[in-house]
Amino acid sequence: MKKSNSIIKIISHLGLFLFVLIITSCSKDDPAVSGGPDPVVAPVVVVPNAFPGPTYADNYTSLASWGSRAQWNLANVHDPTVEKCGEYYYMYQTDASYGNATEGHGHFFYRRSKDLINWEFMGSSMTEAPAWVKDSLNNKRARMSPALPAITNPNYGYWAPCVRKVGNIYRMYYSIVVTNPIVGTDTNTSWTERAFIGLAETDDLASNNWTDKGMVVCSEPDGVKSYVRNGGNDWDAYFKFNAIDPSFIQTPEGDQYLIYGSWHSGIAALKLNPVTGKPDKLKTIGDYGVRIAGRGNVNSNRWQALEGPEIIYNPDTQFYYLFLAYDELSVAYNTRVARSKSITGPYVTISGSSITNGAECFPMLTHPYSFKNHTGWVGISHCGIFQNPETKKWYYASQARLPEGVSGIAVSNAVMMGHVRGIEWTEDGWPVVESERYAGVPTTTISEASFIGTWEQITMNYQYKTIQKSVTLYLTADKKVSGDANGTWSYDSTKKILTVNGVKCNVTDAWDWELATRKVTLSYSGLTSGGLPVWGKKIN
Repeated sequence: MKKSNSIIKIISHLGLFLFVLIITSCSKDDPAVSGGPDPVVAPVVVVPNAFPGPTYADNYTSLASWGSRAQWNLANVHDPTVEKCGEYYYMYQTDASYGNATEGHGHFFYRRSKDLINWEFMGSSMTEAPAWVKDSLNNKRARMSPALPAITNPNYGYWAPCVRKVGNIYRMYYSIVVTNPIVGTDTNTSWTERAFIGLAETDDLASNNWTDKGMVVCSEPDGVKSYVRNGGNDWDAYFKFNAIDPSFIQTPEGDQYLIYGSWHSGIAALKLNPVTGKPDKLKTIGDYGVRIAGRGNVNSNRWQALEGPEIIYNPDTQFYYLFLAYDELSVAYNTRVARSKSITGPYVTISGSSITNGAECFPMLTHPYSFKNHTGWVGISHCGIFQNPETKKWYYASQARLPEGVSGIAVSNAVMMGHVRGIEWTEDGWPVVESERYAGVPTTTISEASFIGTWEQITMNYQYKTIQKSVTLYLTADKKVSGDANGTWSYDSTKKILTVNGVKCNVTDAWDWELATRKVTLSYSGLTSGGLPVWGKKIN
């Protein structure tokens, strides 16, 4: 729900107003009801005497209003971050909601869950922007040459927090963006003002009592480009790094870093003082971090269509993994990942190319997709990666949007449902995202006979704003594959790896979310040699 341009992450190469039109058309005056017959609207029925999996509908527009928030579960989720405290997982997010239902009720909304399936909406974690944001903004404006007058009533956006446990406390790194133009009132003639990343702390997420610690970093000009904008097609980007989308990591050696950035000049790694959680100084542009990821010619192209960095360290593989959101967020959003042995890079792709130097990032982990009998999902990225502290299982959380123009749903692309999916790991140490959302399905013993039957499979080629659709495959007892593709299959029961036409896929017990009558099934997820995701599920 990021509503400005310039410093703001939502803008595609195709123009300024695409996202604004999508979001503003979904105003608080829009109808929040659905009357269409689309498959996602169909009532959900669980098979009797079967596993009692989730039954809440993907189309939540009938209960999208603030008054129905107790029923939201994972409705109205955007840019989630997840951390566990006590018996609950807590999920925090960008201010975003269908029909602007949360407007006027605070900021950085959160919910909690014991099982990652049933989520209780809790409300906001911040009532208003801290005073330091306006003070810092206007102090910087006064020091510009020539000096600029103070902005008396800044307009703010509240975006993409990151919550992490550090020692015995919990830190929230949050983004507050000033969306006013630097000069004048027209964003076609001026870049918008800077973004700030702040820090708040608490010793108990359940208390929701946060102590604000002030600014960590902000967008800062490096003098290369002017804040004057030469029309809507000028993408030169005034600021060096865009101070939004924070992700925090502590290395095994105890060093702490903030990974942040969006569109302007790439993604930065900023070393922090482990006591304060802030950088020791911000006196020169070099103090704002070093670039660890870019897209294209990182030395000349300041406007780069990547954002939403999330970073983890996997001790099993001894790699740092940098997850990135590619392209505009309303439809085209897709998730990429690269890895490095060093926190500051270089981060490399599945083919060994350096995204630190601007290479296109693969593997791709999510993409707009559709299984049969469902509208499918688009805008699937800006993920939060988290771990069950007991089992060490990794999870991927993000929003997913319904496609544009779904019959019977006003502004269907503004329907944002939170998705939580398990992460599996390939034999060569790359993460893959499970093809079906997490539902707590019990683990069963899977044999070769389990695979005989009818499957749907999606091989996700990268196509801008184009939904990748499933095909039908038949796996037969003679280890043959037929249907919309021909070949062979095999199963390694020790590793739980199904190989379909040469692609090795991790197999999981799953919940078939796309059926009107949902049920337990099997699913698989793997990568092609070039790093494209392959998702499958058994349908019969």
